[in-house]
Amino acid sequence: MMMKILSAVLLPFLGTTVGAGFVFFLKGKMNRTLQRSLTGFASGVMVAASIWSLIMPAMEQSAHMGKLSFLPAFVGVWGGFLFLLLLDRLIPHLHIGSECPEGKDCGLGKSAMMVMAVALHNLPEGMAVGVVAAGWLAGSESISFAAALALALGIALQNLPEGAIISMPLKSNGMGRGKAFGYGVLSGVIEPIGAVLTILLADLLVPVLPYLLSFSAGAMLYVVVEELIPEMSEGEHSNIGTVFFAVGFTLMMVLDVALG
Repeated sequence: MMMKILSAVLLPFLGTTVGAGFVFFLKGKMNRTLQRSLTGFASGVMVAASIWSLIMPAMEQSAHMGKLSFLPAFVGVWGGFLFLLLLDRLIPHLHIGSECPEGKDCGLGKSAMMVMAVALHNLPEGMAVGVVAAGWLAGSESISFAAALALALGIALQNLPEGAIISMPLKSNGMGRGKAFGYGVLSGVIEPIGAVLTILLADLLVPVLPYLLSFSAGAMLYVVVEELIPEMSEGEHSNIGTVFFAVGFTLMMVLDVALG
C-alpha cells in the first residue's frame, strides 16, 4: 500500500522534473508552436481531471443530500477559484512563459518570484492527489486507487510542459542549463509536500472530503482559465492550442475511465 501511495504522490513531481529537463535538449528559445501545443494539452488534461477525478466523486459522495448533492461541489469550486484569485492579488503576477523585457534585470529576483508563483499554483494540484488518496485510504466507495493514479498521471502529463515553460525561458534569458533545470524542478517540489500533508491529515479531512475534492477542482480550473488558455492563445491566431486541448482532455478522460 505504501508503494502505491508513493507512486501517486511522486508522479506529478516526476512530470515537472522531466519537463524541466527539456532545457538540456532544446536549443535557443522554445518554439512558439510547441509552447502553444504543450499549454493547450496541459489545459485539456487539467479540465478533464477536474471533472472526472474531483467534481464527479464529490457529487457522488454527497448523494445522500438528495437534490442538494451539488452543494458541496458548488461551494468547493468557488472556494478554489477565490483562493487562487487571492494568491494572484497577493503575489506579483507572472505569466509562466513570459520573456524578460529588454533592458530589464531578470536575474535571481524575477526567477525566484516565478518559481514561487508556479509553486503556489501547484499546491492545490498536490492537495488534489492527496485528497483522492486519502479518500481511498479511508475506504470511500466512490474513490479507488486507480482514480488517484489517473489523477496523478494526468497532473504529471500537465506538468511536463509546465516544467519546460519554467526552465526554457530562464535559459533563453541567459541562465545556465543546470540552474534553469533546478528552478524548474524546484517549482514542482510543493506538490508531493502538499499531497503528503493532506494524506497525514486524512482522518480529519474525510468528513469534508467532497468540499476538498471540488476545492482542488476549482483551483485547477482557475489556473487553466487565467494562465494556460491566455498563454496558448497569445499572439498570432492559431488553432494548434485548441487541438491539443482536445487531445489532453480526451486522453485524461480515457485514463480516468480505463484505470477507474
